[in-house]
Amino acid sequence: MSLSLAENMAAPGGALRRGAAARLLGWVGDRTMLVSGLVLAVLILLFCFLGALIYPASPVAIHGHHAFQPPSGAFPLGTDQIGRDELARLIEGGFSTMVVAIPAALLTFAIGIIYGMTAALTPSWVDKILMRLLDALLALPGLVVLIFFASLFAPGNTELIFLLGLTSWPGLARLVRNEAISQRGRDFVLATRQFGGGTWYVARVHLLRVMAPILVVNFTFLIGDSVLALSGLSFLGLGVKPPMTSWGGLLQTGLNLIALDPWWMIFPSAIMIFASIVATNLIGQGILARLGEGR
Repeated sequence: MSLSLAENMAAPGGALRRGAAARLLGWVGDRTMLVSGLVLAVLILLFCFLGALIYPASPVAIHGHHAFQPPSGAFPLGTDQIGRDELARLIEGGFSTMVVAIPAALLTFAIGIIYGMTAALTPSWVDKILMRLLDALLALPGLVVLIFFASLFAPGNTELIFLLGLTSWPGLARLVRNEAISQRGRDFVLATRQFGGGTWYVARVHLLRVMAPILVVNFTFLIGDSVLALSGLSFLGLGVKPPMTSWGGLLQTGLNLIALDPWWMIFPSAIMIFASIVATNLIGQGILARLGEGR
């Protein structure tokens, strides 16, 4: 009898714990892509911004007696051709990449929304002019434009943010314009206008709210695009300037020595670039999948 009573007393708590665990596993299972992307993104950001606190070695210190060494206990990712710690440089490269790529994505995001909303909510003749200009910009190859201006100005980090931000917004602007046009004739927008709501009140309060999920998805993609574009510029020697480095610069350094098979100078930076793009795409695709299920 006492055993039965104890089991009955323990059962509600056990059932509650089992129910909570089942709900958590069900939530994660339904959102595998999104959760995987978020976990990977958090790990990458922690590595970039807090890695130097965990591994405080200097990325510029030269260890002449340990130059061009593969990974070891003293240097977990080896050293480069002049003896600099590759793990410390990978952390610094991640920090340099993120402090440029994320603000550049924010700038692209802001410009794209403002331009797209302006085209959608102004008179048709303004929309036609803005869209013809947008068509001309979209016809230009983005990477070639980036290389051209980067080679002209030899940009620092601030200039790189503006360069990436000012050359990456046309695609988002077209999306925002098309979405705003499709929403501006809906009943709640017309009702707001009848009650005296102005154009920019409608855009800020109603249209952006309706478009928020799509905008969030595209922002995650913009971060991945910015990481890739910055890495490409740095690989060509036009991105982050020495003594700082970026993942693209580290990849270039390793590939310049490919004849010596410095795999420890190539794979880590390549993996970090790839993982960053995969993380942003998983998050974006995960959000899209959830939106599709909700419809």
